[in-house]
Amino acid sequence: MVTRRGQVSRVADASTTDQRLLDSRGSGDWVHTDPWRVMRIQSEFVEGFGMLAELGPAISVFGSARTARTDPDYATAERLGRALAHAGYAVITGGGPGVMEAANKGASEAGGISVGLGIELPYEQGMNHWVDVGLNFRYFFARKTMFVKYAQGFVVLPGGFGTFDELFEALTLVQTRKVTRFPVVLIGTAYWSGLLAWLRDTAVVGGKIKPHDVDMLFVTDDVDEAVSRIHAVESEAAGPSEVPDMVSGGVVSGDVGSGDLGSSGVVSGDVVSGNGRPVGPEG
Repeated sequence: MVTRRGQVSRVADASTTDQRLLDSRGSGDWVHTDPWRVMRIQSEFVEGFGMLAELGPAISVFGSARTARTDPDYATAERLGRALAHAGYAVITGGGPGVMEAANKGASEAGGISVGLGIELPYEQGMNHWVDVGLNFRYFFARKTMFVKYAQGFVVLPGGFGTFDELFEALTLVQTRKVTRFPVVLIGTAYWSGLLAWLRDTAVVGGKIKPHDVDMLFVTDDVDEAVSRIHAVESEAAGPSEVPDMVSGGVVSGDVGSGDLGSSGVVSGDVVSGNGRPVGPEG
């Protein structure tokens, strides 16, 4: 620190910086201050980038954590995870139960890569046991970055506020050209038809969005059609030689996002590869 003629005064302190660093006495409240939080935030980005950098082509899958295993949406998500793995994509989800679990299960059973990006919540969910590669986050914004950065598109099944959050963030990023050639597929015409009608009849008519903004959404009830849509958009952007081969891939999943992979390997936020397949420098 540079001081000028009394503009900054210091209280005399008999201790040195090293002493204060090594002294175990004193309050631990400093770990809850903003500067320390910045370090935690940075570490989440570093861990996420390190784990997913070499993941390969992937799709993030989103849907309700409350979907029961007897619900038709669970079976649809399972078929989706399987189809994405067969198409050469990893599946990324929020790693939780419901739709996320189903997508991870389908990918894992198909021999694909199943990824779960969990989040710290007041009610503890834990990672579903079909996740092979998982990472827990404290901060939603760091987790959401991973869902977008390492995916070639989103597939969204019926869900609640978390699902809506991921859906509209993706649409905003596409609309503002922060991401390009990013397909967003909705599965479940009966569930999503009311939202689409409102967008066209209220938001478009009121001049809040453009008619072509609604066209960013592709709606279907058919899993194969959903995968074909993703493949077609990627083919347009990359050319045939850069599109993933039709071989086993991987999946990543989450509460408000998803993807595909296999059997469990996540413990309290650490990066774990449950099946031994390398995923990034730490996988």
